Amino acid sequence: MKIVVMDKAREMLADKLGPQEFLRVGVTEGGCAGLTYSAGFDQHMKADESVVFESGNIRIVAGRDSLRYLDGLVVDYSEELIGGGLQFTNDQAETTCGCGASFNLAGFPVAEDGKCCS
Repeated sequence: MKIVVMDKAREMLADKLGPQEFLRVGVTEGGCAGLTYSAGFDQHMKADESVVFESGNIRIVAGRDSLRYLDGLVVDYSEELIGGGLQFTNDQAETTCGCGASFNLAGFPVAEDGKCCS
């Protein structure tokens, strides 16, 4: 699985993550393109989770249901007032919404009227 953490995101995560903490990344149905990324810091893995990226003290963890959407993930960070924070893009995305907050991958269900369907 290919996951890239850009320099700005790497700096922010190295600064914010405690010694036992990791970044949990998930993919849920939502947004106008069908899928959205969610993220948060934690220090306790759930039973269905595994480490999908590790470099230095930076670990990214994801649950089994999200794994198929993470290949090609690029994690970046912006300090912009609007749209700032962690930013997730995926090289495998077939479509994205106009604001870039949601995506859909080739071979997965297509979003229609803001809902993901087969």
